[in-house]
Amino acid sequence: MTDLADLSGLAAQLRRAVRGEVAFDVTSRALVTMDASNYRRVPLGVVAPWDADDVAAVLEVCRARGVPVVARGGGTSIAGQATGTGVVLDFTRHMNRVLALDPGERTAVVQPGVVLDRLQEAAAPQGLRFGPDPSTHGRCTLGGMIGNNSCGSHSVAWGTTADSVRELAVLTARGRRLRLGREWAGAPDGLRELVESELARLRTGFPRLPRRISGYALDALLPENGADVARSFCGSEGTLGVLTEAVVRLVETPPARVLAVLGYADEGAAADAAAGLLEYRPLTVEGMARDLVPAAAADLPRGDAWLFVETGGQTAGQARARAEAIARAADATDTVIVEDPAAQRVLWRVREDASGTATRMPDGTEAWPGWEDCAVPPARLGAYLRRFRELLAAHGLRGAPYGHFGDGCIHVRIDFDLLTPAGIGRFRRFSQELAELVVAHGGSLSGEHGDGQARAELLPTMYGARTVALFERVKGLWDPDDLLNPGMLVRPAPLDANLRFAVLPRRPVDVAFGYAADGGDFSAAVRRCVGVAKCRTTEVSGAAVMCPSFRVTGEEEHSTRGRARLLHEMLAGELVTDGWRSAEVHDALDLCLSCKGCRSDCPVGVDMATYKAEFLHHHYAGRRRPAAHYAMGWLPVWLRWAARTRTGPLLNALAALPPLASAVKRLGGITPERGIPRLARESFTRWWRTRAAADRGEGAGDLVVLWPDTFTEHLSPSVGRAAVRVLEAAGLRVALPPTLRLRRPPVGGAGATLLNPVSVLRGRGRVCCGLTYVSTGQLDRARAVLRRTLDLMEPVLETEAPVVVLEPSCAAALRTDLPELLPGDPRARRLAERVLTFAEALQRHAPGWTPPRLDRPVAGQTHCHQHAVLGDAADRRLRAAAGLTGELSGGCCGLAGNFGFEKGHFEVSAACAEEQLLPSVRRAPDGAVVLADGFSCRTQLDQLAGVRGRHLAEVLAEGLEGPAGLGGS
Repeated sequence: MTDLADLSGLAAQLRRAVRGEVAFDVTSRALVTMDASNYRRVPLGVVAPWDADDVAAVLEVCRARGVPVVARGGGTSIAGQATGTGVVLDFTRHMNRVLALDPGERTAVVQPGVVLDRLQEAAAPQGLRFGPDPSTHGRCTLGGMIGNNSCGSHSVAWGTTADSVRELAVLTARGRRLRLGREWAGAPDGLRELVESELARLRTGFPRLPRRISGYALDALLPENGADVARSFCGSEGTLGVLTEAVVRLVETPPARVLAVLGYADEGAAADAAAGLLEYRPLTVEGMARDLVPAAAADLPRGDAWLFVETGGQTAGQARARAEAIARAADATDTVIVEDPAAQRVLWRVREDASGTATRMPDGTEAWPGWEDCAVPPARLGAYLRRFRELLAAHGLRGAPYGHFGDGCIHVRIDFDLLTPAGIGRFRRFSQELAELVVAHGGSLSGEHGDGQARAELLPTMYGARTVALFERVKGLWDPDDLLNPGMLVRPAPLDANLRFAVLPRRPVDVAFGYAADGGDFSAAVRRCVGVAKCRTTEVSGAAVMCPSFRVTGEEEHSTRGRARLLHEMLAGELVTDGWRSAEVHDALDLCLSCKGCRSDCPVGVDMATYKAEFLHHHYAGRRRPAAHYAMGWLPVWLRWAARTRTGPLLNALAALPPLASAVKRLGGITPERGIPRLARESFTRWWRTRAAADRGEGAGDLVVLWPDTFTEHLSPSVGRAAVRVLEAAGLRVALPPTLRLRRPPVGGAGATLLNPVSVLRGRGRVCCGLTYVSTGQLDRARAVLRRTLDLMEPVLETEAPVVVLEPSCAAALRTDLPELLPGDPRARRLAERVLTFAEALQRHAPGWTPPRLDRPVAGQTHCHQHAVLGDAADRRLRAAAGLTGELSGGCCGLAGNFGFEKGHFEVSAACAEEQLLPSVRRAPDGAVVLADGFSCRTQLDQLAGVRGRHLAEVLAEGLEGPAGLGGS
């Protein structure tokens, strides 16, 4: 349907017919053009049905108009089956509840859009859980799991989703409401007769292995298997009917679990060992090799490949005994048995993130799904893996296998070239040969994620032409009009058609950042998002940050994946046609806090903060910007002007007058709910210059250069003063960066700027990290500021002195944005490598110093940029040495520099703070110190909770004065 009148008529008819949302706008369509596969299809529109009646109404309208319908859950399918050209049904918005839970029967009634973790949370108080648990458990839906017959790491104990289904409520394309179950319950007309005419084929034509997901599960309809229509429906990928409700079985959760990590010389040895461990009835037997393990990952036993074998028991001792028995039988190179739940979670996170980390080879080369989850009998896995490696080498391809070794199921992303005709041709040839290899080992083309477009074309290799023809006849009984997800499973589209990369520009896009990790190619940076959707999790644990705006709004366009999808469509130019001027992309990026959480928490390192800055740079090129970009983007200029004219007290007084403050906020694009921060009476550098020489530290320790960032300089100089006090107490010599540009290298002096007074001057200025210009997308100005900064910092770069940056966001900008904006200037990399946080400086340059013992609990939040870019290991050690106990929360404070001050952002900003920061402070015990190293975090605490947060330097400086110096929080 390409006629606009027809499209408008379809949308209008759907709006009249359903209670849920009907969205045919560009953004809504762009967000669902892709799932987590290599494929892309542009739909006509999206409907979020309110209930089963809405689903029936959509099917009726679309059937009358000949429009295909695709059911979609979390959009994490990796074979293309969650994409379509007609109407997409989004079940995540309304049909997303656990309707009932019966502990006695161990069943739950769920709607198709409920996320698996929500079901697990509902069942946990009863000591129950849903058995299958894919690594995407925080965002995949039960409807999608049933459609794909998903499995997960515990399938050796609890089987596939089909093993956990009791009854299914389904609507056929022609509107029949069926209740599927055993003994032919809910079977469409003609299905029983067809099956009974093909009993011999169904008894002999289906491989017997635990992870046979490919094709339709017609053998579940055999009389000896209970003629289970519900089970046969699982794995049908939305091609037979539309699921509206499911009754699922639950299993008992073992009260205690222990994880045995077994090390092996290589993945083949691990695979050979896996099948032999099944007799010990483990809960998991997962495998992965070193090429998928981050360098910073938790300690693992010796080896280059590992099995993660989990055992359960009624007691910890029982679970450990089972783990020890497995370790003795495993013939492993080395073994670690992990009982601590927190340590187990760290290790499992490494395994679960593999679906994302596998998309990049160790050298940064892109790798893709397509042959993600073939399965063979477990006893043949080692032999299959060795032949698989040989096949990769024969085609000049690379991949890093991992996955469910106990079930013989392997996940792998392969470095296919899906951009050129030659590469796509090799993709097809390899796929055909791999299908033959899998079948030769008695396996299934799909062992978990379904066939979709990626493998359905090759089903004749596995089943033969007559069985595939039988699949087509079954499809015809359920869906005679071929309305539901056409092109999947039967009469499939070619595996090399509809590739999502085909629409992207063939030449690199002209951009401002260097994108060194992506070969300077912005398209490659956007391609990083493969759709695993970790950013769509509604809850985060520990120090995780990504993606705060999605957790507040629940809207896909405000997730990292949603924004990446819109950028992809912007580059494609087919659906989003305005390029960098796109209002759709702008609106989606508007609520991005630039927290950089995705940079670390996204398994493939999508950096949406950088992409947002890039987009704003182009979007406003040659055009007037929003007032907030001038008011807050140029904040360093305005604050320096106020300090130079010494008008800070006057400005503070004027800002305290409500009418004047309101006018200033209105002119500056500042939201009216915000207070204007007060300027310091004396800037940090003025204090530094007027400080008595006798007060300056003359220690013999290392020289460190303390960076006077804009916030410390003009808004919270107490942080700078405290840092000087502590650094000098630790025996370090402190200097500030030069304010004069020199022609000859300087001489460093204790307690002064790094300046040789006999040098010839070239100019005057102040160092600046350019953060406010970057965050508002004023990248030309940012580059000019950073070049001036490098000129000023040349004397420092001639020394060995580190640069200590107190404001985490400024430190992050210097470490990452500086070299990316000036990739051709070697000074940029040198300065970035010199940047240390306050805690890192003490750890590296005063390792023998003992901080004051404070013995106080702490509350607060790790700065999002510190989490994403800088790391907080040194801070944790410093806090522990000072007796500051307790954990800081994760997430983002929500103010996020200019974000929380901009008009229209206050509600989201406050909601982000309410997610973790403010609750952590409210829960803090009496006497707790509220730590907040970022100026934004401290401002948010002050304005929303009336709580004073302090930089760690301030707390330690007060501790140096003795107990009386450490006041309340």
